[in-house]
Amino acid sequence: MKKQLSSIVQYIFFFGGGIALVWWQFHSMTPAQLQQFLFALSTAHYWILVPVTLVALAGYISRSLRWQLLIEHLGYKTSLSTVFGSLMIGYLINSFVPRLGEIVKCTLLGKYEKIAPQKLIGTIVAERIFDVLCYITFIIITVFIQYKLVGGFVERSLHEMFSNQTGLPVWAKAMVCGLCITAIVFICRLLFKHYAHSGLVVKLKNFFNGLSEGIATIKNLERKKAFLLHTAFIWTTYVLEIYIAFFSIKEVSHLGIGAACSVLTLATLAMIITPGGIGTFPTAIFLILQLYKIEGSIGEAFGWLMWGATTFIILTLGTISLAVLFNKNNVKENQVKVRI
Repeated sequence: MKKQLSSIVQYIFFFGGGIALVWWQFHSMTPAQLQQFLFALSTAHYWILVPVTLVALAGYISRSLRWQLLIEHLGYKTSLSTVFGSLMIGYLINSFVPRLGEIVKCTLLGKYEKIAPQKLIGTIVAERIFDVLCYITFIIITVFIQYKLVGGFVERSLHEMFSNQTGLPVWAKAMVCGLCITAIVFICRLLFKHYAHSGLVVKLKNFFNGLSEGIATIKNLERKKAFLLHTAFIWTTYVLEIYIAFFSIKEVSHLGIGAACSVLTLATLAMIITPGGIGTFPTAIFLILQLYKIEGSIGEAFGWLMWGATTFIILTLGTISLAVLFNKNNVKENQVKVRI
């Protein structure tokens, strides 16, 4: 009950923060800027969103295939349609309640493919760790190729992030955090040793064993090259979505791949901060486009257009996937009844 209450409070906090940002964006606009914002949206070439959707779909399929590689390494054969459907439903749930989608998609896939959910969660953890490393690498590459424009911005952001607000040096904070984690691990090992036959301890051990087995999949993956190629393709589709979308609004159509990379670095962070990126996603794009001398209202219009397109794709594919998997489940139940 406490865990559920905590999740609800977190969701309300972050969702409320997103709504506050939406209010701030529009409230801070002058009448002239608001008129320019609405004009940019009214004159946008919405047909451009068709290739954006196709590129996004290709990325989701590639992500499904990459997940299949990890599951295959665990010794399970899965259907691409089921993996894709579970993935999209996970994204759909994440749009409303952050992180819950990860559990839901593992539960769904585990149910349909007869796989222990904790093993699937292990593969998701492995994917996320790898994606975080890719994201950091991507930021470094973006700063390198666009250093004159975004280098100073990143430096200021990092300085604010690691600034000493409490009088305690950053290295000391990191050491305290490390010691706390070490102490927790040590205490858990002692409890597991002394209460080895407890039902709860057995369940926890099985859970952590499943997680470790899933995380180890990347290290011991036989088809590493395919995994890396899918990863490169996924990040390429992210950049292409933004680059193609530039052509939807005249005032940003001159921006190139470098600008798309810069937008992606902040847009990705925005999607993590609030449910579905509401409020933070357009704000992030607006902030980064200012570095490219794009009028604020135009930057916000493009940000909302991209957010709308991304949200529409996830809602549509997620809803279709829900219907398909639900129908698949009904077909299986009917087949069982016929056999009986």
